[in-house]
Amino acid sequence: MPSSGAGRARGPGTSERAGFPAATRALAAGEAGLRQTNRKPSAAGLAAAGWGPRPRLRGCRLAEGRRGGEGPRGRCLRSRHRARGVLTGWDRESRPAPGTHRRKPGAGRAPGTAHSLEGSLPRPCLSRPAWQAGTCLAPEDGQWAMAAVAEGLEPEAAATEDAAQDAVDAVDAVDAEPGDPPLLVGSRLSLDLYPGGCQRLLHLCARQSPQLLEVQFMQLSSHEDPRLLETTLAQVPRSLRHLRSLVLRGGQQRDVLGACLRGSLTTLPAGLSGLTHLAHLDLSFNSLETLPGCIPQMHGLSTLLLSHNHLSELPEALGALPALTFLYVTHNCLRTLPKALGALTTLQCLDLSQNLLDTLPPEIGGLSSLTELNLASNRLQSLPASLAGLRSLRLLVLHSNLLTSVPTSLAHLPLLTRLDLRDNQLRDVPPELLDAPFVRLRGNPLGEAPPALPSPPGTPTIPEMPRLFLNSDLDSFLVTPQGCSVTLACGVRLQFPAGATATPVSIRYRLRLPEPRLVPLGPHDSLLSHVLELQPHGVAFQQEVGLWLLFVPPRARRCREVVVRTLNDDSWSDLETHLEEETPKRLWAHCQVPHFSWFLVVSRPVSNACLVPPEGTLLYSSGHPGVKVTFPPGATDQPRQVYMQVVRMASGELRALLEEPGAAASPLLCLSQSGPPSFLQPVTVQLPLPPGVTGLSLDRSCLHLLYRTPPEATWDDITTQVALELTHLYARFRVTHFSWYWLWYTAKTRVEGLARKAWERLRLHRVSLIALQRRRDPEQVLLQCLPLSKVDATLRRLLERYRGPEPSDTVEMFEGEKFFAAFEKGIDVDADRPDCVQGRVCFVFYSHLKNVKEVYVTTTLDRQAQAVRGQVSFYRGAVPEDVPEEAEAARHRKGTDSPWMATLPIKLPRLRGSKAPGQGQGTSLSLAPLNLGDAETGFLTQSNLLNVAGRLGPDWPAVALHLGMPYRELQRIRHEFRDDLDGQIRHMLFSWAERQAGQPGAVGRLVQALEQSDRLDVAEEVRAVLELGRQKYEDSIQRTGLAPPDPSASPSPESAQA
Repeated sequence: MPSSGAGRARGPGTSERAGFPAATRALAAGEAGLRQTNRKPSAAGLAAAGWGPRPRLRGCRLAEGRRGGEGPRGRCLRSRHRARGVLTGWDRESRPAPGTHRRKPGAGRAPGTAHSLEGSLPRPCLSRPAWQAGTCLAPEDGQWAMAAVAEGLEPEAAATEDAAQDAVDAVDAVDAEPGDPPLLVGSRLSLDLYPGGCQRLLHLCARQSPQLLEVQFMQLSSHEDPRLLETTLAQVPRSLRHLRSLVLRGGQQRDVLGACLRGSLTTLPAGLSGLTHLAHLDLSFNSLETLPGCIPQMHGLSTLLLSHNHLSELPEALGALPALTFLYVTHNCLRTLPKALGALTTLQCLDLSQNLLDTLPPEIGGLSSLTELNLASNRLQSLPASLAGLRSLRLLVLHSNLLTSVPTSLAHLPLLTRLDLRDNQLRDVPPELLDAPFVRLRGNPLGEAPPALPSPPGTPTIPEMPRLFLNSDLDSFLVTPQGCSVTLACGVRLQFPAGATATPVSIRYRLRLPEPRLVPLGPHDSLLSHVLELQPHGVAFQQEVGLWLLFVPPRARRCREVVVRTLNDDSWSDLETHLEEETPKRLWAHCQVPHFSWFLVVSRPVSNACLVPPEGTLLYSSGHPGVKVTFPPGATDQPRQVYMQVVRMASGELRALLEEPGAAASPLLCLSQSGPPSFLQPVTVQLPLPPGVTGLSLDRSCLHLLYRTPPEATWDDITTQVALELTHLYARFRVTHFSWYWLWYTAKTRVEGLARKAWERLRLHRVSLIALQRRRDPEQVLLQCLPLSKVDATLRRLLERYRGPEPSDTVEMFEGEKFFAAFEKGIDVDADRPDCVQGRVCFVFYSHLKNVKEVYVTTTLDRQAQAVRGQVSFYRGAVPEDVPEEAEAARHRKGTDSPWMATLPIKLPRLRGSKAPGQGQGTSLSLAPLNLGDAETGFLTQSNLLNVAGRLGPDWPAVALHLGMPYRELQRIRHEFRDDLDGQIRHMLFSWAERQAGQPGAVGRLVQALEQSDRLDVAEEVRAVLELGRQKYEDSIQRTGLAPPDPSASPSPESAQA
């Protein structure tokens, strides 16, 4: 077979549909109409493809199951559709050579035997008169000529022979001149094969032929006189009342360069809106500048082809076509799209390639049924975030645009199989898209720096946006209308674009330690960062501010996502978040915020959401495609937002819990919504059957549908209360309100309590508790809660400076669970800390954060006589008013409901020397009373500084150097207090503090020096003291009424969670 690209005559339909598979499926839909049991064409399928039932060809009848005739050099070519008798083109080599002997008509077959032509000819053909005139025909319009060539006959001879044989058929002979193909065959009227189609149609209408009432498919060339064409079309509604497909294409004629010429059609008569049965309208290759006004009134229209025209816009009235399924507007001059385009909820294929579009309306996200979208060869620079609402989209073509960024949400479209981003201006793409196998990125400058554009002479220089880098001394900064880029001391980055504020605004920030009242977490969420508070609360910016938060990389990433959570008004919500990787272990969560509040980074199961309209919709899970929820029409009278999360449980864990080898469970489905708690109509939920279970082999008595009852968090077996519809792989049921659903397959009959335990196991983390003492200072104790996977690596790193007992046995804890450490048997905490209640150190467990605290302990026992052997015990929950005496008995019960978790030994060695505890202050140093800092930002008293001095030990020279103290002064202090280490430390610290009295930022410099000296424990303790003092100061101000209430302040996180 010759190459398909050489010598092929391409019609306009070929160039229009190239590269876009929707048209291929539209043609296949037309062919599918021939496979009905009664062998009649499917009007719906043929109308979608733009062609009606094939006429009975002169000189060649189709007969299934027989081979086509072969001439000396002409042969019928088979295709995959040969059993259907589909004709698609012919091979150039199969044309008989001039002078070659041709078989006589009827030779080689018995009388009455039909020729067989079941092969599919791959190339479009030209009929002899059209060939000579230089007219290009679409493949389906030249089928009669193909049949003649396959017979080895000239088209004229074939037409003459069959005209004599079929003379009795009055319909086929209507106005047929010798050598012409039939004009009216069955329900198809073809008037585009020769010039003069308008006169022929007017002649048929004047004769009032009854066969016209049966016509459903008509093709008419638009290469006619415009006035004659308008007059002819005005007759169509009266004469062809049952017309379902109307093709008014140009492109049958070519210019001297071989390009297809456009037709003369510029509008349509208003009367065409009376074609109530019209489903397919093809106006391609014409001269339309505006959409004819009659088209939006064709409410039954399902296919509209407008390619290769001069359209600069589409009207808003286009949204009034409720049945429109295919819309092709390629090769036009469109600059904008109407907002009403989003109302076409039945639209499946939309081709807008080769236009001048630079933006897309957000309403395009409302095309809930759209499966294919082609926007290639436009001028798009960005995409709306609403594209994430195209949940049915399978193909998205965006090549040859000017895109500089794409939303990450495209990677989360559940059915997307191809995303073409070639030949754009993308220098960076989200990691989710970069690694996706269905994304095409060739032709983009990925990783390249943007070129610096030279400014033309006389162009005013735009000042560069100011960049601020704050140290630990500053907790506020000023933002002007010019904008600025700010990097906080905690690593958080902020970018205020120019014009974000109309007047200068003072911004304050505070990085808070996480605690339950500040951290709202779902049952399967994990906290990845500290809590950032930005003030003033509730102040709306004129442009969104960029926020970058550092977070700990999550250990589990499958079917999970990272989002920034913020307090908005009185509720918490998740922002659209983009992840940026600076290094493999340094990740940023980037989001845009319109106002300031509290912010934190969490890892959650992938959440899918949709807006349910009264017309109903379908919601899929992007992580588990088998999970979906169907909302029927009338399920709600007002649009409401619906959210879906799916959590998977390993089958091995369930089998171990149930002690049953054959037990299995489906993914755990969580459904939630906004608005009323119940739906007006039952909603259908589909869950996959548990692994290893099929609908053909399962025992229905072992299948249990479990429902979690809020807010008690109990699980109920509702199998007998719903009608379970089982297929081979799925189970479906109907509900009217949402909660958690779980499908179990087990032989056990009472599974409610087991479901509660299994759900708890999904949320539990396996950890160990450690208690280590510093080698150079045994009174400094490190307490930490570690996941099992990190215990060994952490101990190897710490044992160079610490020593202590082996870690505790495995303990199971929930995310965000409170626990506390109590020192017992003569040992107590030697500090006034905000996280210490009655000598008990409070913790909150977060699996991805460092649950570590260093405290100093003391004892009232005599350490000069012997060492003190005490212990530290860990208990669940908040610190009670007093630790119960039966704690010893509680240790014999170990589990999630037991308060006691572990006990580890602590040993304070025997003191050597003559100094008793509490001595050693020295009389050679006079300490003047002082306060370092201020009451508003927090201060350190003389007692606090003594406490810090008692913690430094041999590390004090490093701290002194980082505080800026000269080395010669260090030598002097060492010589003056050469036999008193405590005196050296106190003299260094208080002499520095006296010089810093009254100067701003002194406390911040002390904290920074402690951190640089690797004394993070003391630095954390100083921060805690400052936070405690600041809270007391604010409480006293409010208590005395000196601080008026701020009406613009947003509600606190505590009230939001309440």
